[in-house]
Amino acid sequence: MAEIERNFIHDIIDEDLREDPNLKIHTRFPPEPNGYLHIGSAKAIMINYQVAQKYNGQFNLRYDDTNPAKEDNEYVESIYKDLTWLGAIPNGGIFYGSDYFDKCYEYAIKLIKDGKAYVCDLTAEEMREYRGTLTQPGKNSPYRDRSVEENLDLFERMKNGEFADGTRTLRAKIDMASPNMNMRDPAIYRIVHTDHHRQGNKWCIYPLYDYAHPIQDALEGITHSLCSLEFENHRPLYEWVINNVGCGNGQFPKQREFARLNVTNTVMSKRYLRYLVENNMVDGWDDPRLPTLCALRRRGYTPASIFDFVTRAGVSKADSLVDIGLLEHCIREELNTTAPRRICVQKPIKVVVTNYPEDKVEYFEVSNNPQNPDAGTRKVAFTRELFIDADDFAEVPPPKFFRMKPDGEVRLMGAYIVRCNEIVKNEDGSIQEIRCTADLETGNGMPTDGRKIKGTIHWLSAQYSEETTLMLYDKLFTIENVNDIPEDKTYNDYLNPDSLIKLENCRIEPCLKDAKEGEQFQFVRVGYFCKDTKYENTFNRVVGLKDSFPKK
Repeated sequence: MAEIERNFIHDIIDEDLREDPNLKIHTRFPPEPNGYLHIGSAKAIMINYQVAQKYNGQFNLRYDDTNPAKEDNEYVESIYKDLTWLGAIPNGGIFYGSDYFDKCYEYAIKLIKDGKAYVCDLTAEEMREYRGTLTQPGKNSPYRDRSVEENLDLFERMKNGEFADGTRTLRAKIDMASPNMNMRDPAIYRIVHTDHHRQGNKWCIYPLYDYAHPIQDALEGITHSLCSLEFENHRPLYEWVINNVGCGNGQFPKQREFARLNVTNTVMSKRYLRYLVENNMVDGWDDPRLPTLCALRRRGYTPASIFDFVTRAGVSKADSLVDIGLLEHCIREELNTTAPRRICVQKPIKVVVTNYPEDKVEYFEVSNNPQNPDAGTRKVAFTRELFIDADDFAEVPPPKFFRMKPDGEVRLMGAYIVRCNEIVKNEDGSIQEIRCTADLETGNGMPTDGRKIKGTIHWLSAQYSEETTLMLYDKLFTIENVNDIPEDKTYNDYLNPDSLIKLENCRIEPCLKDAKEGEQFQFVRVGYFCKDTKYENTFNRVVGLKDSFPKK
């Protein structure tokens, strides 16, 4: 977990502690189990978890499972897996919004008896019409003045399943002229005839989030309900519910908001991510192009790099768009010091060293990580037939091309200097092999006569290497800010057609065949890669070697 940096939320809590030194800080992360967590979720997790850590408090995981139509146990399990992978262990406990359905119902009855809630027969469309606008007050529902007895009877019948979905709601009776639209008699219960993943068919009425959430916070003893800025206008309703239902232990939670995380070239909409998955436009929720945490994990990102990214992006109340290059910089910076170096030839071309014995095998020692002397070295086999990368050869080289070219010399990394003498082609004009001679006096890569060799390329023995598949992932969208898409366009219009390039028949060192799933490496001169967790003998590109993001 990244070091906890001070932010405005800590200032708020410090002030609360000055007023009440005995206050025991308690936070929560309340995801709805209707999809997989994404990197925006990581910010909310980090803030709530680290606040609890900083103040020796408690941190809860609470599933907001109050909408059975969209929820599934698959998402419940994935959320817990992601949370623990990040290292945010819920030391305060694991809870479900559905644990509080009986209490929410009990408090709804209290609101009705107190004249603060009523059953409304308006349709959703009619409710929108009655709600008014930002500049015009709303109109009272014709059902607003029903008697307490009638409301209790209708609400009981709603619970008993007598009415169809959408025909009635229970609404809080607040103020239809309020300048805050959320306070204009919001619905707090709706009818949904759908089995719940934990409650089965016990209920056919379900509390809405703005009503259920403050009750859950109060009952769990949450002191600070830290959420994204989109809920700032919901805060008065949050406080109204707590003040009017009489729940909790007298220590009421405070809702405080922070700016959500927006990242360039990607989208955080669960609805659209689900669309991509359900329409087979990506390889599941863990497709490494997606911003979901399971996708980032499969791609090779680490919890430390994600928290480093969120920390550098900052915690504030001002919305901003964070360059995805910062996330790439964070993982690149980490892997530069931790990832073992290995050799991979992405687009193999055969090279025959004609003056090297056919039956000879020689081993050259290479570093496992120049950044870490303790990482040691390994031996790489050298034979007469080698593979080099197609990008390291040019039959007609451009200016200042210092790699392999006709009649030119180049250094084979850690081994000999070779000269390209002949190009053998297939009938279709493609290269069958390149024939070279090696300066066998340059086993350390240094010429004995003082001549300068400007180019160095990587290589592998044809005999002592294995085939593999590389998945080269890039940004999901071609547009930087997906929130600025014109009205006549959709997300689909900006999907990056080159977000995945699959390279087959690549060559790797034999030791990589036994790499563990999720294990990361730097393929020298190529990039950082991770052994895929879904497909055998496949490596995913985590990030390239070049860092375009400005360092501190």
